[in-house]
Formats: sequence, structure tokens, C-alpha cells
Amino acid sequence: MLWPLALALLLVLVFSLFIGRYPGPGFTPPRLLWEDELARRLVFSLRLPRLLAATLLGMTLGGAGTVLQTVFRNPLVEPGFLGVSQGAAFGAALAILTLGSGSPPLATEAIASVFALSGLVLSYALARRLHFGGWVLRLVLAGIAVSALFSSGVGVLKYLADPMTQLPAITFWLLGGLSSLTWTGLLYLLPFVIPGLTLMVLMRWRLNLLALHDETAFSLGTSPGRERALVLVGAVAATAAVTAVSGIVGWVGLVVPHIARRAYGADSRVALPAALLIGGIFAVLCDDLARTLLAGEIPLGILTSFLGALGFALLMTRARLRVSR
Repeated sequence: MLWPLALALLLVLVFSLFIGRYPGPGFTPPRLLWEDELARRLVFSLRLPRLLAATLLGMTLGGAGTVLQTVFRNPLVEPGFLGVSQGAAFGAALAILTLGSGSPPLATEAIASVFALSGLVLSYALARRLHFGGWVLRLVLAGIAVSALFSSGVGVLKYLADPMTQLPAITFWLLGGLSSLTWTGLLYLLPFVIPGLTLMVLMRWRLNLLALHDETAFSLGTSPGRERALVLVGAVAATAAVTAVSGIVGWVGLVVPHIARRAYGADSRVALPAALLIGGIFAVLCDDLARTLLAGEIPLGILTSFLGALGFALLMTRARLRVSR
């Protein structure tokens, strides 16, 4: 049953609303929402959109990771391997370099999204040009090559950036974080993330078939190529949108699907919704630590990488966990 996870996500969100550094580090008493105008504006204008964005970030990366690992039959695949994350990083760095570190966030997000989707298109086009191996292998190899090209491009842009203004902005974006997110940034996410998540949920029962070889999947009444392309576009478009807003946030899309499958089994009809909920919880808790652990904010990508790698190591060295349904 998934309702305990949904309830846990709701409780984490409500609790996180009252966690911060105003009026002091720790818990903000709910009564301040009526007594303190600054506390009320802080909670509803800054914390609430940030928490909702963190939830969407975790759900998107967790769901996309599950989709990609299932479709490509590879447990080490994560949402950025098709050149999406590195394409977004290149686009954001290019925007900061050309528009300046003080450029409108929406412009940076739009350019990052364009290059993130370009990474997917380039990976697909290159895979079609390769002449050896199956389609899955060709797409993986193409994604590795495109990611390397964008990574080298980011290196060139960092070399050309002003070390006093532009380089710190590029570096902080690459580390990931939601510190500057407002309702405007959240509204930018919704047109991409909601359709992508909806598509993944609606097609979750087809993922079990798409994980089979093409001949077997076709004999069971599916159109493997078309359906894989559809679910991949939904997952990657949503990933591109959240990456454009948050920067590079690693390990969520790798470790969360493993936790979901360990707890609920490999059936995508259950594992995918579980990954969405677990990803949302994980991202919100990491964001809570990022903004409260120290006086200065810790980049979100650092915490997700550290906790994700630690959790992955523990998961791989422990016996199988199973939740009864």
C-alpha cells in the first residue's frame, strides 16, 4: 500500500513549512503566522513555493529514474545520462556568460531547458547513426558522447567567465539549489512537469512490457519503439524543466528507484508511484538540511549526492527490504 508514503510526504511538507532560521534557527511557532507579518510572508512567499518545487524535483527525478532504468534494463541509468543534465548545465552557463550573472532567472531557465532538450535530440540522432549493437546500447553510447561534449563546453565557458562575477554564479548553479526560487519559478515548472508526471503514471503498467525485448513486447500487443519514445520524452522533458530551475541535483534519480523496488518489488505499477513519493520526501528533507544545517545555505546537489551515495552503498550491502501490500 502506498498511502503511508503519501501521508509521510504530506507530513514532511507541513513540518518543513515551520523549519527555518527565522525568528531563530529551528522550529518556527505556527502562532507567528498570525502575529508576525514577516514570518507570514516568509512562509507563504518563500518557503511554500520552494517546498513545492523540491517535491516536484524529487518526484520527477525519482520517476524518470525508474522509467529509464526499466526501459533500458540497466539499474545504473539515471535521468541525466542522455545528455539532459549536461545540456542544461551548458545552457545555464551560456546564459550567465552572455546575459550576465544578474540576468533574469526565467531567461536562464529557458535557455537551460532548450539545451537540455537539445541533449536528448542529439543523443537520439547520434544513436540512429550508429551501426552496431542494439537500440538501447546505441542510445546509451550516444548519451555518453553527448554528455561529454556538453561537459567540455561547460569547461570552456567556465574558463572564459569573469572569475569575480560570472564564474561563482556558474559554479553555484552547477552545484544545484532552490535558494532563489519563487512562485514565478514554480509556475514555470508546472507546464512541463505535470504533463510529464501524468504521462509516466498513466503508462506505468506498460513499462513492464517495454522492459522486454522488442519481439516479445510486440507479440504482447505493444508498439515498443513508439511507446518507449513517448514515455522517454515525458520523463526527459520534466527532468529538463526541473534541472533548468534547480541546477544539477545528482543521485536522486539513481538511488530512489532502487529503494522503491527494494520496498515494493519490481512491478512498475507499484514501483513507479512509490518512487515518485519517495523522491519527493527525499528531496524535501535534503532541502530542509540545505537551508537550516548551517548559517549559510549548503548547495542542494552536495547533500543529495552525499546522502544518495551513502544510501546506495547501504542499500547494496543490506538484505532485501520488502513491504507487504
